[in-house]
Amino acid sequence: MDKLIIKGKNKLRGSINVHGSKNSALPILVSALLSDQSLTLKNIPKVEDIKNMLKLLNGFGTKITKRKNSITLNSYNLKNISADYDIVRKMRASVLILGPLLSRFGNAKISLPGGCAIGTRPIDIHLEGLSKLGANFKIENGFVIGNVKNKLIENKIKLPFASVGATENILMASVLANGETVIDQAAREPEIEDLGSCLKSMGAKIEGLGSKRIYIQGVTSLCEAEHNIISDRIVAGTYIILAIM
Repeated sequence: MDKLIIKGKNKLRGSINVHGSKNSALPILVSALLSDQSLTLKNIPKVEDIKNMLKLLNGFGTKITKRKNSITLNSYNLKNISADYDIVRKMRASVLILGPLLSRFGNAKISLPGGCAIGTRPIDIHLEGLSKLGANFKIENGFVIGNVKNKLIENKIKLPFASVGATENILMASVLANGETVIDQAAREPEIEDLGSCLKSMGAKIEGLGSKRIYIQGVTSLCEAEHNIISDRIVAGTYIILAIM
């Protein structure tokens, strides 16, 4: 479709449901890797990126149970393997599995999203932040290979800019790290708050969500939880603009 032709002056009435936020659901799905307990999610949008993320998690051994209005993920029998390249190259959000895998297993291997060079897209901000928590990385044959000597440790991490993805990755990694981690110049989008809210329902200790400084006190394990994904603000805004037009 090249264009939309809108003829105005008609009266509008009624209501519409706005589906869950894709940008919120993707990192929250990934957060299931942090726990050996079940995570039940509601209001998951039915879009291609969500399908690909579920395939990626399933490849790691996450058991996925779909119901009419919810999805339950259980990562009890997780296998720490190299992430599926065909999925990673399609979906930039797949880099978010680095933090949880390093936190839970101490090592992880993932291809560069889209096969891109390390300096052309800001995955380096993710790696720098995770490195400050004690992870070591090398780039080899198009793969990012990370490992942790013992366990991720506390640190104060100041991001060069408020990167949403880096904030999410470091936030998830810090949940099981030793001590208190501070993310300074953190992203403040509602999707960050939604991820933090889900992690807190799983037993994480987080303060400062929605501000530029987030505090995470590491815990030893997470518990079973349920969470309702926030509605997609971009979709809501689109409907509002359409109604005005």
